[in-house]
Amino acid sequence: MSSKRFKKLPTNTSELPSELIDKLLPEVKKNCTTKFDESLDLSFQINNKQKKGEVNIRTVINLPGGTGKKVKVAVVCEDMKSKEAKDAGADIVGGDEFIEKIKAGELNFEKLICTPTMMIKLSKLGKVLGPKGLMPNPKLGSVSENIKQAVTDAKSGQVEIRNDKDGNIGVSMGKKSFNDDQLIKNYNAILDALEKEKSNNTLKGDLIKNAFITSSMGVSYKVKLGKNI
Repeated sequence: MSSKRFKKLPTNTSELPSELIDKLLPEVKKNCTTKFDESLDLSFQINNKQKKGEVNIRTVINLPGGTGKKVKVAVVCEDMKSKEAKDAGADIVGGDEFIEKIKAGELNFEKLICTPTMMIKLSKLGKVLGPKGLMPNPKLGSVSENIKQAVTDAKSGQVEIRNDKDGNIGVSMGKKSFNDDQLIKNYNAILDALEKEKSNNTLKGDLIKNAFITSSMGVSYKVKLGKNI
């Protein structure tokens, strides 16, 4: 049985024409009628099936307007780096003993950062960390000697962009409480990252086939990108 709130939401929005993001934000926010600060999320369908094989997008970006989320960050490092990690705001910091806890299945964190030396040890825990998407990756900045910068980035609005096997990408662009300027800056940063990924891959045609925006408990609207990516 549908709730009264759900019944008040607009229907058949999938049949509406696509609109630019600045036109859609007021409508999406209007549908945020829950008591919590709903997330505003983007989803993209990409053209990942190419003659030369599948295209896989995986990158991280720092959203200029932040994410509005608190991320629990863990760091695996040598003793000499522990203070640097703690001062940067890491929630959990440890070395070999912490690795043993991870091995036992203690994954009470959302982001894992490590130094290159510790990555050699963590690489053996692929079956534990891999399925959760927690394995540090040097290309994503989570394996670094600069622990301070890595933790700061993870805490201050860093998001990962990656597609699934069907070519779908989901990423949050902020919260309902964000002003439109914050949200549009985040939106543009996400598009810029996807455009860069397109140039890094030898793609024929457009990378993005369709784009949508929705809130946590709202309905979906088609987004007009305003440019070909």
